Amino acid sequence: MDKEIEIQAAVFRRLLAHLDSRKDVQNIELMNLAGFCRNCFSKWTVNEAEKLGVDVDIDTAREKVYGMPYSEWKENHQLPATEEQMTKFNALNKK
Repeated sequence: MDKEIEIQAAVFRRLLAHLDSRKDVQNIELMNLAGFCRNCFSKWTVNEAEKLGVDVDIDTAREKVYGMPYSEWKENHQLPATEEQMTKFNALNKK
């Protein structure tokens, strides 16, 4: 089991590194295509830490996922969502 957890952790780090190398891929695109984005990873980190009794705040989780403070990432890499992207997002997320 220890090796399995190590492998899973390494795969997750590799996924984050891949996303970091593709800053051109916007979160809205990830959400529309895959149903999750970098922010989801941050929220999932906080949620899973809570289950284990570990306190991780959202800002710390985001910094781990984005490799920098979230505000810095947004300023330097996030583009405004297009009307088409938002229409698709809203259609996919109707409740």
